[in-house]
Amino acid sequence: MTQYRDRSSAGKFLAGRLESLRIDKPVVLGLPRGGVPVAAEVAAALEAPLDIVVVRKLGSPYNPELAMGAIGEGGVRVLNHDVIAAVRVSKRELVAVERDERTELERRARLLREGRSPVSLHGRTAVIVDDGMATGASAAVACRCARTAGAASVIVAVPVASPEAMRVIACSADRVVCPFVPALLGGVGAAFEDFHQLSDDEVLSFLT
Repeated sequence: MTQYRDRSSAGKFLAGRLESLRIDKPVVLGLPRGGVPVAAEVAAALEAPLDIVVVRKLGSPYNPELAMGAIGEGGVRVLNHDVIAAVRVSKRELVAVERDERTELERRARLLREGRSPVSLHGRTAVIVDDGMATGASAAVACRCARTAGAASVIVAVPVASPEAMRVIACSADRVVCPFVPALLGGVGAAFEDFHQLSDDEVLSFLT
C-alpha cells in the first residue's frame, strides 16, 4: 500500500494537485506535528504563507488511538457521539480527557509559535494540510478553527485518507483534495516508507 517515500515527498505530490486550482489569497495551515512537513511543501509550491493550526485528538480512556473527537485553538471542539456511546465513556471521563488535551494543546501552541502571532485568515482561503486522515476528526476541528478565525473558504488537502474520513470532512470543508483513498486504510503510516514520529524541534525547523 506504500505510496510515498516520506512526508516531504507526499507534500510535493499533493502540491501538484493544488497548483491547478484557482486559490484566492491562500494561507497554508499544517497540523502539528506530522502535517507540517507536508504543508511546508504545499506552501512553497503555492508561494503562500505557512502557519499552523493546533488541534488535539480526544482519545478514548481505554484506547487512546480511538478518537472520541478533537479540540482546537480558540475553544473549538468536535465530538464523535457514536464513538462515545460505543465505548461507554462517561461525562466525567470525557471532561478529564479534554482537560488534559487542552493543557497540551496550549503548551504546544506556545512552543511552536515562539511568540509569533497567527497569520490572519480574514477573507482568505485556508488550506489545511495533514499527513493523512483516518477518522477526519482533527481536520474537522481545524476547519472550524479556520472559519472562526475569519477564513472565506476552507480547503482540506491530505495525501491519504479513509473513505469514512472523506465523508466526515466533506461536511466541514468547501473542498477536499486527496490523491489516495484506499478502500481499507489500516493506518495512515502504511502509506509511507518513512513515517517516524516527529519531534517539536523538527517541526520548528519548518516554521522558522
